Amino acid sequence: MSTIDLNALKLLAIFATVVDMGSFAQAARKLATSRSRVSEQVSQLETMLGVRLLQRSTRQLTLTREGRDILAQAHSLHAILDDVEVLLDNKEPHGMVSITMTHDTAHKFLLPKLSELTARYPKIQLNIIVDDDKRDIINDQIDLAIRVGFPKDSALIARQLHQECFKLYASPKLIALHGLPSKDTQLNQLPWLLLEQAKSTGMTQFYRSGEAVNFTPTQVHWCNSPMLLQQMTVSGLGVAQLLPSTVKQEVERGELQMICPELSSEQLVFSLIYPSRKQIPPRTRAVIDYLLEANLFG
Repeated sequence: MSTIDLNALKLLAIFATVVDMGSFAQAARKLATSRSRVSEQVSQLETMLGVRLLQRSTRQLTLTREGRDILAQAHSLHAILDDVEVLLDNKEPHGMVSITMTHDTAHKFLLPKLSELTARYPKIQLNIIVDDDKRDIINDQIDLAIRVGFPKDSALIARQLHQECFKLYASPKLIALHGLPSKDTQLNQLPWLLLEQAKSTGMTQFYRSGEAVNFTPTQVHWCNSPMLLQQMTVSGLGVAQLLPSTVKQEVERGELQMICPELSSEQLVFSLIYPSRKQIPPRTRAVIDYLLEANLFG
């Protein structure tokens, strides 16, 4: 039988948190304790195991060879504990489920469904992390993410929620000032609003009757937030490529108008993404099943 006592499991989890967060200070904030206490616990683990896990300097922490091996085992603790919970917990789903998405997805699609979700599962607490930049759901220990596209990481599972194409929109104010464009050259000369993600190409590609049409506007405002981009378009700052499902209310209120309706982007897919596990905790499975059946984007 191993001579390592059960306290080592806690210390292993703390060690993994230090590595994932990149410093003792960041780990201490996440664990709601002090930096000195976290450092002391990692040192205690090193003494218990009889090996050095981290090389410490004033600027960074570096894993030793033994540290890398131990870290792989420490990371498996979360999955093991989740597996045990699945085996033992036959009660109503309960506990915390974290989910991340962009601001517009949270406000326009998830928020209207929250009352129904919480009524169905009153013992589940949600930690909704709104961020227009993609979070690393494995390193940040986030259960679920709603994103456009499919993940490249094979360690992640993706389930399709919705698909649609970008269309072009402008406000009545902008149309009154510049008129409706009837030619591609006129559209290219209008002020545009683009997401930061398109900055690498400097070009916006659409399709008309299956043929690609490229636009390279000379007057552009950039933004990394889809929700702010929608509001900037309503304000008349420029033409924007938006998803029809995200601007239904603005169109109904007469704040936005689709222009050049024959132009469409490639099909985009909204996915529900989560880490691949053999057994998913009942609380997480319940939220996954709800989101797949709720028709969020309908």
